[in-house]
Amino acid sequence: MPAEKKDAKKKEDAGSTVLTGIYIFPNGDKYEGEYIQNADSLERCGVGIHTSVEGSVYDGMWEGDKMNGKGKLTHPSGASYEGDFVNNQFKGNGKYIFPNGSVYEGQFQENRLEGKGQFTDTQGQIWTGTFRYKAAPGLRFKLNLD
Repeated sequence: MPAEKKDAKKKEDAGSTVLTGIYIFPNGDKYEGEYIQNADSLERCGVGIHTSVEGSVYDGMWEGDKMNGKGKLTHPSGASYEGDFVNNQFKGNGKYIFPNGSVYEGQFQENRLEGKGQFTDTQGQIWTGTFRYKAAPGLRFKLNLD
């Protein structure tokens, strides 16, 4: 796992020692947050921020060395997802902002728009309905008469 550790702090959690520190991976990625030291590796757990050398940043909960729980993933393109993660995937409720500024808020399954949601296009028009990955049969335009 990480090649370099700095500023480690300890706290006890359910029989395991949870440490807090900064790690630089061999590829240059950086992790700052909570982890458990295993016999031959480290496991990210609790709250932490992982920054890739490409500029992607995940700030949120970790469990089993994977993004699990609430968090925010931001890409260098300007795209971002904030919501529920399960085993490194968007799953549950969340909000995805596309690089062009359009926004989807709703349900996700395996990194896909899947279920009830609302899409706001670049013109500010809102569309609601059920999304099925790249299809959205029966979307309804939300008319705002304000």
